[in-house]
Amino acid sequence: MKKLMSVGVCFMLLLASCVSKKDYLALEAKQQETQDLLNSATVKLNKCLSDEAAANARVETMKDQLADLRKANQDLIDTKGNLTTLTQKGAENLEKSLESLKEKDLKISRLQDALNKKDSVTLALVSSLKKEVGIDDPDINVNVEKGVVFISIADKLLFKSGSYNVTDKAKEVLGKVATVINGKPNFEAMVESHTDNVSYSKPPLLDNWDLSVKRATAVVRVLEELKVNPAKLIAAGRSYHVPLVANDTAENRAKNRRTRIIVLPKIDEFYEMIEEEMKNLSEGN
Repeated sequence: MKKLMSVGVCFMLLLASCVSKKDYLALEAKQQETQDLLNSATVKLNKCLSDEAAANARVETMKDQLADLRKANQDLIDTKGNLTTLTQKGAENLEKSLESLKEKDLKISRLQDALNKKDSVTLALVSSLKKEVGIDDPDINVNVEKGVVFISIADKLLFKSGSYNVTDKAKEVLGKVATVINGKPNFEAMVESHTDNVSYSKPPLLDNWDLSVKRATAVVRVLEELKVNPAKLIAAGRSYHVPLVANDTAENRAKNRRTRIIVLPKIDEFYEMIEEEMKNLSEGN
């Protein structure tokens, strides 16, 4: 290396001795210019290499983003297909639900029509009874409770005290009741007899239960004599257990001694129809 440096120095000395100082300075300036250009080119090259690396990195990032976008797009296409399927199924289910609701509405309307018809018949029955029986009689009361027609007849109009034999005057009233019942083939009549709480025991009857039941059957027998179909008649005794007022005065006890004739649609047929319709509703048929 020292030998090489010595040769270089000798060469420079030789060169200096061969060229003029002016030419030497020109060459030296040219060399510096060349060196500057080289340095500038090197800087630009390094910048280009750096820009290339950054560009390549961006390309890779964009490739990843493009892949993500393609996947997202495919997911959207798949989701759209699924939504279309779901929408079609939803529309079908909605249509089925609407049909089911229409059927249920129809059945409810039928039930309501049946109830309305029953109410209309009940009102017509009340009107007939009031006209036939005589609403002005204070011992006879015709009214509707919970859709059922009640004819309440005071005890003194039907029976003598402590007796279960129907009076002649009572038969006249019961004849009018029989006329109305006979005009309603789809109705039944339950005769319900009530006593006061004064203990009763007169052989062959044992107590107030016996007396109330005996009076109910006595009225039923009269209605049967008046051509009311016995299959439409029901006899019931309630003793003193369902009073209208407290049994604390003679006047109140007189109010509690009564016989009610309950005129009602054939309960078994009516409620069988209601139960059948409600069963169909619950099953969604």
